[in-house]
Amino acid sequence: MLFFTQCFGAVLDLIHLRFQHYKAKRVFSAAGQLVCVVNPTHSLKYAPTRCAAAQASTEQGILPPCHHHEAVHDPQLLPCTCPLFSCPWEGHLEVVVSHLRQTHRINILQGAEIVFLATDMHLPAPTDWIIMHSCLGHQFLLVLRKQEKYEGHPQFFATMMLIGTPSQADNFTYRLELNRNQRRLKWEATPRSILECVDSVISDGDCLVLNTSLAQLFSDNGSLAIGIAITTSKVHSSEAEV
Repeated sequence: MLFFTQCFGAVLDLIHLRFQHYKAKRVFSAAGQLVCVVNPTHSLKYAPTRCAAAQASTEQGILPPCHHHEAVHDPQLLPCTCPLFSCPWEGHLEVVVSHLRQTHRINILQGAEIVFLATDMHLPAPTDWIIMHSCLGHQFLLVLRKQEKYEGHPQFFATMMLIGTPSQADNFTYRLELNRNQRRLKWEATPRSILECVDSVISDGDCLVLNTSLAQLFSDNGSLAIGIAITTSKVHSSEAEV
């Protein structure tokens, strides 16, 4: 009976996944578009990251405490860029992708245009949906976060970060698009470098921002489908239009 129950549960999960995939295909019917179903990560607590702690200390005029090992610390080493965890890992930019995939099990999807299907949008904040996007010879990190910027008023923040330097990020333009029930909302901007804090980008509001009612308007049974397109461009523009 235990074996049967486990197998039956696995079959139900597979059916649910295929149903979510079908819904995304129905919303974004363009030929060749890939769909990535992204489940939320809700139970983790947001421990202050090193970049967030350093930013807070700077704003308060307090310098971060010195440690003995910092005297020989390699300045080229980067802290873990995954916003889900307070991870002690450090490494070079070239191995960030392998760390995110192997340690944090973040999925990667390839293609110039993909569909990011975030499930269970009703879960309370804070909640994250994260994937990596491989395109044009580079890797990008897409972060969708549900967070209360003001108490009792959760909002959704979506941003694209290039796993590369700021000068490399300037060569690209990304577009996030929501399209449902004859309504369309589009955000287009230059991606930020992963060397910057994801938390800072969200706090500054330099991303696609949706309040709860707007997110519900574009969601389908608790799932939000976001079309993603990345192009090479030197033109810096940032717009949101309905």
